[in-house]
Amino acid sequence: MASTSSNITIIELLSYENPVLRAYIFYTCLLVLKILAMLFLIVPKRFQKKIFISPEDTVLRKGSVADTTDPDIERCRRAHLNDLESIPAFLFVAFFYVLTNPMEFLAINLFRLFTLARFIHTFVYAVIVIPQPTRAIVWGIGYIITIYIAVATAIHFI
Repeated sequence: MASTSSNITIIELLSYENPVLRAYIFYTCLLVLKILAMLFLIVPKRFQKKIFISPEDTVLRKGSVADTTDPDIERCRRAHLNDLESIPAFLFVAFFYVLTNPMEFLAINLFRLFTLARFIHTFVYAVIVIPQPTRAIVWGIGYIITIYIAVATAIHFI
């Protein structure tokens, strides 16, 4: 799990010169932007269909109703909720994974693959619906990466 150099300090691990930390920061920013960008999938659908989640929001567009059952809007919301369930757990354990001084190639590619899987998950779930098992596979990739990182980190700190 950890690299061969056991003399590295936490200051060195948290240095901008650490490529694993730099990758973590970069992919964290992409994932946060991805979560925030879900707004651009959900809100236009609400305005187009004149369907809002709360009665007080119906004043935003004449003829609107409050409803939570529209399948297109709910599909986007479920993709967003899936992000909110998956991404924070990954970000949390991935930060501690950086502190294990993992192999650079492995860590960066795990961060990269998780991020790619989350983007693909949203695409096949909420943008262009592709039949299963595509969504399950890309979700599973992220899930397995998060478990691997959590277990590797826990073992390192035993």
